[in-house]
Amino acid sequence: MRKNSVKNIRINSEVTKELSRIISREIKDPRISSMTSVVSAEVAPDLKTCKAYISVLGTPEEQESTLEGLRSAHGFIKRALARSINLRNTPDIRFIMDQSIEYGVNMSKKIEEINAPIHQREREEAEQWVQEESGNLRN
Repeated sequence: MRKNSVKNIRINSEVTKELSRIISREIKDPRISSMTSVVSAEVAPDLKTCKAYISVLGTPEEQESTLEGLRSAHGFIKRALARSINLRNTPDIRFIMDQSIEYGVNMSKKIEEINAPIHQREREEAEQWVQEESGNLRN
């Protein structure tokens, strides 16, 4: 089975969905942040290993404690995954921190900061135009 085969893509999608469900609903570890999401999962073609990319919205300490909590709950997560997905082998999961969502949020904030003066100037020009037009209509 090739890495990008239809079967592998479907397995990756299903594992991502199930890991999200397990982490958000079944794990009760206080170290795991409620703002944790599974970005993607890459299951190896032989179904023996899986890289789960995790994103945590919060401080670096919260991210590290969440990763630590997930690693300690590894056995529970693997067992729950085996019960929910019927695969020949249940993959051994390795959790990897993914900063892409946080990076995107930060970039959006920076873009807004850059565009704020432009938007303010446009609003002021529009208000001025409306005032001028309403003055012209009265005359």
